[in-house]
Amino acid sequence: MKMPGNMKSMMKQAEKMKVQMDKLQEEAGNKTLEITAGGGMVKVTAKCNGEILSIHIEDEIISSGDKEMLQDLIQVAINEALAKGKEEVNSEMSRAATSLGIPPGFL
Repeated sequence: MKMPGNMKSMMKQAEKMKVQMDKLQEEAGNKTLEITAGGGMVKVTAKCNGEILSIHIEDEIISSGDKEMLQDLIQVAINEALAKGKEEVNSEMSRAATSLGIPPGFL
């Protein structure tokens, strides 16, 4: 079955847009962010795609011996990093989609 020329052109355009969006999503996911918890006692560096790059813990919180507080601060920092990363990727994708003529909320 042969596609009409206009349909073929639309399919090419859709594929091109998909490639652009995939590239933009990858770029957005590779951005890094730094999140702190406990007034800077715990610092998490992560990529927006969810990859944790590093966790820094201040000596002061370690020497306090408060294991539960340290666990809580690590959990808070990681969860915030994951949430902000997801938010950043979604925001970037929304801006990119709008610039490509895709209606807001379509993705």
